[in-house]
This record gives sequence, C-alpha cells and structure tokens, in this order.
Amino acid sequence: MTRKTITTISAIAAVASLSAALPAVAAEALPKDQSVKNVVLVHGAFADGSGWRGVYDNLTKLGYRVTIVQNPLTSLADDVAATKRALERQDGPVILVGHSWGGTVITEAGIDPKVAGLVYVSALSPDAGETTAQQYEGFAPATEFVIETTKDGFGYVSPAKFKAGFAHDVSDADVVFMRDAQVPINMSAFGTKLENAAWRTKPSWAVIATEDKAFDQAMLIHMAERIKAKITKVSASHALFMTQPAVIADTIDQAAKTASAKKK
Repeated sequence: MTRKTITTISAIAAVASLSAALPAVAAEALPKDQSVKNVVLVHGAFADGSGWRGVYDNLTKLGYRVTIVQNPLTSLADDVAATKRALERQDGPVILVGHSWGGTVITEAGIDPKVAGLVYVSALSPDAGETTAQQYEGFAPATEFVIETTKDGFGYVSPAKFKAGFAHDVSDADVVFMRDAQVPINMSAFGTKLENAAWRTKPSWAVIATEDKAFDQAMLIHMAERIKAKITKVSASHALFMTQPAVIADTIDQAAKTASAKKK
C-alpha cells in the first residue's frame, strides 16, 4: 500500500469521524427560544407549491423560516409523509398551513409535537374516522368546479371551467399557465379515512374566500366553526393562496404570535 493510498484512507476516516459527530453538534446548537419562527405550507390538489410564492415572500420579510411541501397527490398517506419530512427538518415549533386538500393533509400530519398551530386556507378539515368526501355531504354542489377523471383514477379541473371554478380573480395569463400546469390528484384519496384530527388538540385559524367556487360557502363556514377556528373572510376565489398573500401571511403571523405567547 503506497503512502498516497494511506493518506487518502486517513482523510476519508477523518471526514467520516467528523460527520458522525455532526448530529450531536447540531442538536446542541438548536435555539432554546420557543417562539414560533417556522412555517410549513402545504398546497392543495391540482396545484403545486409554487403558488405559495407571495405568502412565502411576505413571511420571510417578517423573519419567518418558511418551508413549502411538494405533495405528490398520489394518496393521503403519501402527502402526509411529504409533510412529515418537512416537519422533521424544522428546528423548533411550527405553524402548519394547508390550502384546500392540504387541509386534510395538515389535519392528519399536524399531530406532530412540533406543530403549535394550524391555519386552514379555504381548506378541508375532516375528523378522525371521516373521509374528505364526507365533508361535502349536505351542502350544495360546486357546479362551476368541474373535475374530469382519467382512466387510472386521477382528477383534473376541467380546462373549460378552470378560470370560473378555480381562479376567476387571477390574470388570464396566469390562469392559462395554472390550467396547463395542473398536478392531478388520485381521486381515491378523498375516500381515505383519517386516523387523526390535529385540530382537536391544536389551536386553529381559517381564511375563507367568500367567492370560492370549489366549495359551497356554507360548507367552508361549517368546517371552520366545527374546529373552533378563528375565522378571517376575504373576497377572493379558490386561488386565494395566490391572490391574497398579505391576508394569509398576516393570519399566519397572528397564529405564530399567539402560539409563541402561550409558550412563554
């Protein structure tokens, strides 16, 4: 064995030794301050995390560390797993935020001990043992929000109805891009029963779009009142996560400050 080979092996061993010690160092470096400075944003069906850009910009200007989940939308379990991975990366308490279908996801994933509060943005909030589909029962159908299902069971918002049903207050150019960049959801996810309901033990806030065509307005209010959420209403479409970033960021900020005060 040459001197060069020995030196290389020694260097690798040194790096491995240092790497093994890093988790302990990182754990010791975690801030002792329990104020809520972490926010995790979970998008809904037919969209991806890029729609949160405005909310992200508003929150980072306020000093929050913001993480955006990219849901695969292949099953409730897969989306919850993606959210849990994001939560695992946080260095302290978190405000967990979900839009639309993302509300179901945060309801299941939000039992994580790091989660200090939940924010529902025109979002679904089933109870444990309920399915997402059950939330629609007894309410008027969303006639302008039309879903087309593929042979393998994935749903898209009808291109012809996309603007009217999803984003009537978004510019024509952005609507066309959103329509053509849709992320389909496995429709079977709506029939999956939840095992947990984080809103039963975590404080909740709700931002409701008063011009939302994806849900009956009475349905949105019923869900928010059932979880005892502090409700904020805003004139917007179902795409309020894009068109009302200031209102949503302000609600998240309020949730974080309330949760921080409780931890002191």
